[in-house]
Amino acid sequence: MAKVQKRYVCQACGGLSHRWQGQCPDCAEWNTLSEELPQVVTPFSARHDLRSGGRALALDGLDADIPSPKRLTTGIDELDRAIGGGLVPGSATLIGGDPGIGKSTLLLQAAARLALAGQPVAYISGEEAADQVRLRARRLGLGKAPVRLGAATSVRDILHTLGQGAPPALLVIDSIQTMYSDQIEGAPGTVSQVRASAHELIRFAKETGTALVLVGHVTKDGSIAGPRVLEHMVDTVLAFEGERSHQYRILRVVKNRFGGTDEIGVFAMDEGGLSEVANPSSLFLTARGDGVSGAVVFPALEGTRPILVEIQALTVRLASGATPRRAVVGWDSGRLAMILAVLEARCGLSFSTAEVYLNVAGGYRVSDPACDVAVAAALVSALAERPVPADAVAFGEVALSGEVRPVAHANIRLKESAKLGFGRALAPAGVAPQGGMTLSGFATLGALVDHLLARG
Repeated sequence: MAKVQKRYVCQACGGLSHRWQGQCPDCAEWNTLSEELPQVVTPFSARHDLRSGGRALALDGLDADIPSPKRLTTGIDELDRAIGGGLVPGSATLIGGDPGIGKSTLLLQAAARLALAGQPVAYISGEEAADQVRLRARRLGLGKAPVRLGAATSVRDILHTLGQGAPPALLVIDSIQTMYSDQIEGAPGTVSQVRASAHELIRFAKETGTALVLVGHVTKDGSIAGPRVLEHMVDTVLAFEGERSHQYRILRVVKNRFGGTDEIGVFAMDEGGLSEVANPSSLFLTARGDGVSGAVVFPALEGTRPILVEIQALTVRLASGATPRRAVVGWDSGRLAMILAVLEARCGLSFSTAEVYLNVAGGYRVSDPACDVAVAAALVSALAERPVPADAVAFGEVALSGEVRPVAHANIRLKESAKLGFGRALAPAGVAPQGGMTLSGFATLGALVDHLLARG
């Protein structure tokens, strides 16, 4: 006989549990488990044989001819670049970011440009009234754009309204956590409601060829709120990042079924909304001159785009017996500890009695392993108080043995550095010069340290 099985779903992370407990075992949030509708579990002996009663599927080879997906360009080059050339008709895109970071502004600008280009666009706001969206559009200078605007939270009402005429080329839902389906019990924002609402909207997009964009809330740790299955349901997941205290914003691709996940779009927030940044390096390079120790320029790589950022280091000698502090902003603190250990064990430098502060200028966050050499050079420069030449860049990965390993796309990094006026580079041995730059290659970190300390 079939038996009813209860299960509890975390409203913060979507984790499942077969019994109620005060704290979610997955995300450690308190009082977030709620009971879902009971599921009927059929014993194995009572199940039918699944090998009969179905229909035969046509299985084709990987070499079957398929057309390339068409793209719907938004008119915002940085957005189109990040997602692979534009939105794909019939696709579903999820964009998440901190409150106030500019998600609604970016999508309103994209919707308005598409509408001005003659494409039918619908913008549904579940968090703001229609007049509030109109006021934002006027502030952005987009008040005359023929965007079909609505304020609703019922998925049934939205789909019924859109079904009255030709489907839009772009449908923006702001946000998916405010939507609800009357076929599911529960308040908007719960796991079951978010999953059901997204399923209905995605099905509409697939059937009509509408490019769907969903705005998602994020939790306090930066991940998209709601069930994890939401990210699996959509075709593209975008993360809109940045600090409110800084001007720039970065649109990072987390998942993309129609392109790569190694591209970014860079924007700057100003009075007129979000503007594109054609040269992102200008945001992260400060005015530099000779005589500043502890500052090294690193050519980072985001996808196929090189971005030059400044690595800043400061060391302060402490009195004997004091515990030194390690502070890092914009880089992995564990990797800093590794570089310090290699400098001490392989190069004979002592940081055990010095406080170390490391910062990536402009609030940019670096995850590229090629930053090891730049960080090491900045630390040596700060410790010895010997500046690295202002026209030099540094990159390379450091191994625990002290070896400097080559990194990917060194030619792209050098070409971008040369284009921005840098004349020399500290790089792994064997890298070919590019753009007329003077190249100093190092096989070990010790050789790099000797080179930096030998400069008078």
